[in-house]
Amino acid sequence: MQITWKKVTGVALFVVLVGYVVSVWWSIEPDTLTPQELTATEKNVVGYATTTSLILTVETLLDKQGGWLSNDVTPPSIFMDNMPAFEYGALEQARDLALIMRKEFSRSQSQSTADKDLSEAQAKLNIDHTSWLVPSAESEYRDGVKLLKLYRARMMDPNNQDAQFYARADNLNEWLKEVQKRLGSMSQRLSASVGQERLNTDLAGDNAARQSTPNLASHQVKTSWWKIDDVFYESRGASWALLNFMRAVEVDFADVLKKKNAEVSLRQIIRELEATQQTVWSPVVLNGSGFGLVANHSLVMANYVSRANAAVIDLTNLLSQG
Repeated sequence: MQITWKKVTGVALFVVLVGYVVSVWWSIEPDTLTPQELTATEKNVVGYATTTSLILTVETLLDKQGGWLSNDVTPPSIFMDNMPAFEYGALEQARDLALIMRKEFSRSQSQSTADKDLSEAQAKLNIDHTSWLVPSAESEYRDGVKLLKLYRARMMDPNNQDAQFYARADNLNEWLKEVQKRLGSMSQRLSASVGQERLNTDLAGDNAARQSTPNLASHQVKTSWWKIDDVFYESRGASWALLNFMRAVEVDFADVLKKKNAEVSLRQIIRELEATQQTVWSPVVLNGSGFGLVANHSLVMANYVSRANAAVIDLTNLLSQG
């Protein structure tokens, strides 16, 4: 009986060790897209880089080590939370870009009709990321990628005038407004790793403004200790996807950026987002308090995100000028 228990314990430890090694392998984050991947075509077609960045970003999430982990219900992925958080952050950015492509980039004016493939693709990407049965998240996202590829093929066909991509300052500004909101939210959530008292600025000092239910003049904000690493990796995934898209925008909107003298502002955004992808050498996300002895990874990430958001605001201001 003693030998049997030893064998059972040995097998259990071996299974746990294998599961740990697999989970570490599956937690390796994917590389960002290179400029060569976004311009790998003989035809210099406006919209190719942006559409391709969206396609490759979603495909990378689906085809990386372990595949799509957010909806797994079996070990070891069911015990993992960092990579699923990374996936969700990147997916949110992909959803935002797909929406703007449907509403803005592919339409010449407000009265024009939306592209059918983009409309269906955007709907596919909005399927719950934890769905695993029918339909599964992976199958829906792959269908969305196929539709994006159909749109890209029609857009690149000189004999097909139905699919268009309009690289204009006003269109780009609409997407940047969504980016501002995402980055602002990310910065606030990351900063909440250290508890702080926040004043209520919901009405922005407007005496005539009203809201549904009254709030306190100030309230305590602090991210749960169990959620700090999830918020960190969600922000890291969002920054990863956003970096891919910004590099594509630099290609497709080159003429617009040059005319508005906004090229440097976009490069600054890219530089700040690149900083968010630096290697995390610590095995855990540390949560030191303020100027304490232990580092606070969330506050470091919040710094880069806030700087990127400030650069986005500068860019939108430049694009809004005549």
